[in-house]
Amino acid sequence: MKRLSTALLATAVLVLLCPQYTQAAEEMPVNGVYKIEPGDILEVSVWKEETLLRDVLVRPDGGLSFPLVGDVQAAGKSVAELQNIISERLAKYIPDPVVTVSTKQLNGNKVYVIGKVARPGEIIANRYIDVVQALSVAGGMTPYAAANKISILRRTNGKLSSIPFRYGDIEKGENLQQDIILQSGDVVLVP
Repeated sequence: MKRLSTALLATAVLVLLCPQYTQAAEEMPVNGVYKIEPGDILEVSVWKEETLLRDVLVRPDGGLSFPLVGDVQAAGKSVAELQNIISERLAKYIPDPVVTVSTKQLNGNKVYVIGKVARPGEIIANRYIDVVQALSVAGGMTPYAAANKISILRRTNGKLSSIPFRYGDIEKGENLQQDIILQSGDVVLVP
């Protein structure tokens, strides 16, 4: 019990004092607000308008369709931003509409782990996960994996980049800032 308490105290001190953890936090969306992704299913309702209650799928192009509103670009927006857009468009037809948008299924926040792991494939993340957590969900690396040559492939504005990841450093408690929060669409490649 004493060892567990000491380990927890040491972890708390690391989290509070190590700047590596602030970098990972900076990579999260502003204020930790989830941004809607293609594939997400949203419930949209308008108060006192029973016919305007429905589940809406965010299409692969990031848009969605809603009665009286038409097409709306939803991907990349927060739930609150989408609520405001729908309210503004409905105001032409309904005085002071009260719109509620809620997430039903977060199918769009996907990362992929491929290569020499026990269970390669797609991970639908209902929260933000880092590289080590993704490797854990994938069942860990196989004995033949090149643990210090892992890459995170990320597409930003149509340009693909590679971010190196050395698992051996993480095991030693070093270079912890490389354990970044993964973004939707990232691919963890384990050679």
